[in-house]
Amino acid sequence: MPGAESAGVEGSCQALCRTLVSQKGLQKESADISRSVLYTSLMGLLLVADNQGEELTLGSGRLGLRNIGNTCFLNAIVQCLSHTGDLRDYCLLKSYRHDKFSREEAKLTEAFSQVLSGLWRENDCGADVNPRRFYNLFREAVPHFSGYSQQDAQEFLRFLLERLHAEINRRPCVRRPTQEPEQQFARFRISEESAALWKKHLEKDDSRIVDLFSGQLRSSLHCSVCSHHSNTFDVFCDLSLPVPKSSCGGEVTLKECLDLFSQEEQLDKENSPMCERCNRHTESTKRLSIQRFPQVVVIHLNRFTTSRWSISKSAVQVSFPVTDLDLGPYGPMDCGPVLYHLYAVCNHVGTVNMGHYTACCSDDSGWCCYNDSSVTPVSPKQLQSSQAYVLFYQRSDSATIRK
Repeated sequence: MPGAESAGVEGSCQALCRTLVSQKGLQKESADISRSVLYTSLMGLLLVADNQGEELTLGSGRLGLRNIGNTCFLNAIVQCLSHTGDLRDYCLLKSYRHDKFSREEAKLTEAFSQVLSGLWRENDCGADVNPRRFYNLFREAVPHFSGYSQQDAQEFLRFLLERLHAEINRRPCVRRPTQEPEQQFARFRISEESAALWKKHLEKDDSRIVDLFSGQLRSSLHCSVCSHHSNTFDVFCDLSLPVPKSSCGGEVTLKECLDLFSQEEQLDKENSPMCERCNRHTESTKRLSIQRFPQVVVIHLNRFTTSRWSISKSAVQVSFPVTDLDLGPYGPMDCGPVLYHLYAVCNHVGTVNMGHYTACCSDDSGWCCYNDSSVTPVSPKQLQSSQAYVLFYQRSDSATIRK
């Protein structure tokens, strides 16, 4: 009987609260924790335990997505996210229902999970999956993507992860001061400063999206006048890399893109931040590095460049490793190898104004190309092309990573 089950759970909550107080797990003066908060927390723990014992029964995942009006950008990115195993399982188990603390309804997350359920259904013979409801909800949240003009897949990915995070954020919505006092970390080491700022970030933004996709960039500034060093730290969900020009029409490597991204940049007075010691704008040098490595690193090959009069696309082929991409050289000094393996690629073929997106994703049986409704096996060699646009890498030791 539902009533008896509810009464049993409520009795268990009260019993646990009394046990915590009696064993000084809660001090009596602080034991006025609201009944609803305690109930919600305990139900969350029970559901987590439930889900940990639950096994997913999955199909092959080799189903296409219907194009419902120039939505190849959406289809390609959703296929890449569908093959992000930790995110897929989180959605299919509906773990977000007890994980969220946001006041927002998880409507978009529910619709996204419904699409993933269709793609990974056990009986995967038959028709493709229609993402219309998911797309309609996304357009309501981000009207910029309305209409039938060509959209950018990487931009869609950023907005989608942002909206999913907002719905399933574990942190309660608390009104905060419009301007918080700046903390001084001069006496701390870089690692302590970055850790303190990361902890501060998690106090307001903490979700499964953050667990998987968020990392931390360090920007090091060196004043050429007084030699003062300063650091700023920013959270990132993807690395947008410049694509260098190739000589004689040849290819470039992903390492060359990463080197260009992290190389020291000379800043003149007009473009440099104010030096903290000189208290004025001075000539300086700036360098970017990865301070905190995410479980999933999304690498955007920035093929589209904007000049004063036009936008152009680079067709240079960028070769990239399928296994053992080492980002260690772009992290803190002496951090050692940090290895990633490729599991999905979003491709773009065409021009700035007219093009088409596809995805290549790996599973236990190999690689497949997802071209809207069409799904065809491909070899790892076929991944290397001038169409590669967004690369998805999983950290090799991600199972041991802790926040």
